[in-house]
Amino acid sequence: MTPADPDTGHHVCLRASGSEAVDAFHAAALAHGGADAGPPGLRPAAMTSYYDAFILDPDGAKLEAASFPKAEG
Repeated sequence: MTPADPDTGHHVCLRASGSEAVDAFHAAALAHGGADAGPPGLRPAAMTSYYDAFILDPDGAKLEAASFPKAEG
């Protein structure tokens, strides 16, 4: 199988229940042959902030896990 080009722009985003699930996703993916493509962290955005992480699987596909913490206030 030919690995996907890492610059294809395609990726799959999985909705996580919280930051702990994002951290676990990232750690498990790395432990099973994935490559870091964006470590877990809070990402400020225009409409809402979110916590996510990216990996490249062994075939080169981009995978993301993201959670959306509730706004404080």
